[in-house]
Amino acid sequence: MNADPPAKLADVALRAGVSAATVSRCLNAPDRVSPGTRARVLDAVAALGYAPNTAARALAARRSGMIGAVIPTMENAIFARGLQAFQEELDARGYTLLVASSSYREALEAEQIRTLAARGTDGLLLIGHHRDPAVTEVLAARGIPALVAWAHDPGPGRLPAIGFDNAAAMARLARAVLDEGHRRIGVISADTVGNDRARDRLAGIRRMLAAAGAPLAPELCIETIYGVAEGGVAFDALMNCATPPTAVMCGNDVLAVGAMRAARLRGLSVPRDVSITGFDDIDLATVADPPLTTVHVPHREMGRRAAGLLVDMVGARTIDGPSVELEATVVLRGTLGPVPG
Repeated sequence: MNADPPAKLADVALRAGVSAATVSRCLNAPDRVSPGTRARVLDAVAALGYAPNTAARALAARRSGMIGAVIPTMENAIFARGLQAFQEELDARGYTLLVASSSYREALEAEQIRTLAARGTDGLLLIGHHRDPAVTEVLAARGIPALVAWAHDPGPGRLPAIGFDNAAAMARLARAVLDEGHRRIGVISADTVGNDRARDRLAGIRRMLAAAGAPLAPELCIETIYGVAEGGVAFDALMNCATPPTAVMCGNDVLAVGAMRAARLRGLSVPRDVSITGFDDIDLATVADPPLTTVHVPHREMGRRAAGLLVDMVGARTIDGPSVELEATVVLRGTLGPVPG
């Protein structure tokens, strides 16, 4: 027994009692159709099992309907919230998200970008500005719009970006630490190799401490990989110095929570014996005991607006777009206190 042929646009129009143009408008721009008409069309779509021919539509429009995102890792919670908002906004605009994770490996990121470009993605979301210029030249040659997130550092030759000034945000947090009287301050940073966000945060601390006449001592700066355990190991190394720091600034909240755990295991009270700060303001920061002083990053706003900007660039068929700076604010909670008396 032969199956019925798939429903066509004209079949939906006939059943709904509207024109084919109205059906198309309802599916592609529903806000331009009255609620009653939209309901009739959607009922007809459901009854007939109509599926739009997206491949033909993409071919006609020279678009795939896919947006790619290359993130450093799927293990880091800082990217989850922003990427979720990015996907939600793309979905509302009729786009599908493809995600790749580079594991903080620059060569792998370059390969993933080239692969997504070759497969016809309409645009790409990238994290941070650090990469081989040859990679962005490939995107420009193909006319594929790319947008950087989680950083805002405009300059010649840079891709459009929506994000925040990592150095300035961390410098503001360092000022808050200094205001509590701390002068011997330790730092647990994420690996700065190939990571401009970590590099800028560390630079912000160095700049503020130097301006206050309390430059960061070499033995009090440790770079490590992302993880609670790694934060704890780095904290122990700092506290084993001949003169340990009275405050430890961490490059992200996960490292900070690892440092807090290590402090408890050493019998130290936070912030009575040592102050600890983070960066990102993920959920972990609010459930830590005591709650973590950190920098709030507007992850969801950044993801949502990044999707809108990138889709607008795709629609305009341009690789040039605006750069938008968002505010990253210091959040003072319970882990920052005065120098131990």
